[in-house]
Amino acid sequence: MTKFNDIDINDWKTTDIETDSLWIIKHRDNLGKHDGSYHGNFVPQIPRQLLKRYTKQGDYILDPFVGSGTSVYEAESLKRKFIGIDIQQNLVDEIKQKLDDDKDHIFAGDSTKKETFRKLEKMLLNEGKEKVQFVLLHPPYSDIIKFSNQKEDISNIGDLSKFRRKFKNVLKNCMEILEDSRYLAIVIGDKYTNGEWIPLGFYLMSDAQSLGLKLKSIIIKNMAGNRAKQNKESIWKYRALKSDYYIFKHEYILVFKKEG
Repeated sequence: MTKFNDIDINDWKTTDIETDSLWIIKHRDNLGKHDGSYHGNFVPQIPRQLLKRYTKQGDYILDPFVGSGTSVYEAESLKRKFIGIDIQQNLVDEIKQKLDDDKDHIFAGDSTKKETFRKLEKMLLNEGKEKVQFVLLHPPYSDIIKFSNQKEDISNIGDLSKFRRKFKNVLKNCMEILEDSRYLAIVIGDKYTNGEWIPLGFYLMSDAQSLGLKLKSIIIKNMAGNRAKQNKESIWKYRALKSDYYIFKHEYILVFKKEG
């Protein structure tokens, strides 16, 4: 057994943990507390796989863009502790209504700000902890989807350089609260703007590396069932053939290790 998960290596042949860098997930799992109604959330299979691979029961998981709570519900079902932050109070309230325990671990805040993480630190200290054991980030893909009208919401930032600076602030905050020799994952896709493919995933990967995070894996995950393209495959194929681009069918799961 490794130090950072509960996997029984003696029973490795029967595990459902993915070890390949290509994940084909055909259908979204909407069992339990998941409903998939929030535009922009990710499939529960992603946090489920990552939490099983990089955490143990009782570990603290941090999601600084908790959104509709996909990662929180997976952490709860896997008996991990969790901390979720989102800039939208209404999302925080909705998640709390569904949780069985640890409702105070979900709160509204701006994850780009130091003061938000000071609150998180106090929460941990009150429970006899200083650090979290895993960080999972599924940030907005720049301004592709605007999630709120709040000025501080980074989904409203169209300028790529400014978006990267703000996201880098979030990474810095997360690294300070992450235990040494533990893991951080970023789930991100690219964007297409003004006739040009913008490799947002590669940019954020580079920014994470510049902060000292060690890249462990680049996982490519298919985007089957993408809501924007559902039942419109023929239209998208026509548009692509009429122009000079390829259709988005993937996003990245970037896994990093904080050396210590």
